Parts: sequence; C-alpha cells; structure tokens
Amino acid sequence: MKKIVLPVLLLLMLSACKAQKNAADNQTIGGNQEKNLPLLQATLYHQTAAEMRALAYQAFNLAKLQLDREMRRAGLTKKRAVILDIDETILDNSPFEAKLIKENASYPSYWAEWIKKEQAKPIPGALEFLNYVDEKGLAIFYVSNRHDSLKKPTMANLKEVGFPQVAEDHLYLKTTISGKEKRRKKIASDHKIIMLIGDNLNDFSEVFEGKSIAGRYAKTDSLREAFGNRFIVLPNAMYGEWEGAAIDYKYDASDKEKLKRKLNRLKDFEE
Repeated sequence: MKKIVLPVLLLLMLSACKAQKNAADNQTIGGNQEKNLPLLQATLYHQTAAEMRALAYQAFNLAKLQLDREMRRAGLTKKRAVILDIDETILDNSPFEAKLIKENASYPSYWAEWIKKEQAKPIPGALEFLNYVDEKGLAIFYVSNRHDSLKKPTMANLKEVGFPQVAEDHLYLKTTISGKEKRRKKIASDHKIIMLIGDNLNDFSEVFEGKSIAGRYAKTDSLREAFGNRFIVLPNAMYGEWEGAAIDYKYDASDKEKLKRKLNRLKDFEE
C-alpha cells in the first residue's frame, strides 16, 4: 500500500508546485508588470531590433560626414567642439529599463544602483565616431542630466569602454537645473560648437523644453535644416521629453491616468 501512496503523494506535490508557478507567472505577466507593458515593447526593440542598431550607425555615419564638411571651413578663431548627451546617445541603459519592467518599478528606482555598476555599453557607432573626433583634434564635451553626485561612476564607465577626453572639465552633469542651456553656453564661451548629438530634443536647444506636442512639432519644423547637419538625433522609444508631452507633463498622475492620456493621444483611421 505504501509503495502506491508515496508516488501518488509525490505526483500531487509536483502538480501543486507547477500550478503555483503557473499562477505566479500569470500574475506577473498579466498583473504586476501591467503598468510597464509599454516600456516592455520599447525596451525589447532597443535590445533586440537590428533596426535600432542600424539607426544608431546611420546617425554616427552622418555625423562623421558633417564633421568632415565642417573641418574644411577655415577662419575660425575658437577651437571647435562637439557636445553629446550620454544616456541612450552614447551609453545604452536598456538593462536598467529591463530591471524596472521585471521589478514592476519606476524611475528613479535602481537608477543610482545601475550607474554605480559602471556596466553600460556603448551605443553602436558612438565609440568609433568619438575616437574619430578626438583624432581630428576637436574638443568633446559630455553634457548629461545624470546628477553630479554620480560623476565618479559615470566617468569610470565612460573610460572603461574607451571614450576619449573623459575629464572633469569635459563632463557637465546636472546639479539643480535639468535644462542644459546654461551648460552649453559655458562651453560656447570659448569653443565653436559645430555639432550636438542626443536622443532628446532638449539636448539641442531650450526652445523645445516644456512644450506641448504641437509646440514641439512647430519648433522641429522651424529648425528642419539643422537636423542631419548641426543636430544629430539618436532613437529612444523608452523615455524622453516626448513622453512628458504625451501626458501633459503630469508625471505625478496615477498609472491609470497616464495610460488614459496616452490612449487619448492616438488617432485611428476613422478620426
């Protein structure tokens, strides 16, 4: 009798464990991670789409062409400089976004922890381009909204992967103001800024800051000749000012309210 009961009990225990695991998996996919499902699609694209890599290569190939054209100009009294954002422009933080998805968390959770790991990899094409800029004798300035308190691990990460000119006076991080115009003007005081590269329109000019979707469209249209010339844009569907505009900058709204605002922005073919 015992020989029969023991296998039956074991089978029942295994079935119960499997049922619990399935229930947990279903809860995670359909419940706990529901608020980050939009981020899931964007992060999956960032990490797995060859198209994303192609767009990055395209951006830096174009930047190199424009750099060469600019270098043929003569008569400048100031040293030329290139300004770049860091996150999703030259360093890939998609593992951080993946962590948020899996933990059902939101920024700034895990952000400082991720930066201190110093493990971000270069965006495709970024390292080769900046080494080319350095070889040409131009100044490179990294202007980022990472907080200044994270300067040490940021510099260590940039140096570890091989980016040039990583020094205190070439790294401008955020202290109290998110807008980058003051930092750009400081660089421009003794350098001719020939190119700005970023994944957010705010990386190029203050005219884009805090604008509605229509306002950002209008400013983009008015500066159309700058894109692909002085301004080089990297793809980033994971986060950015564009998302703020889509929710009317209501960052403190509930997840449900944010989703509602995003859905209301969509236009289908019958509208």
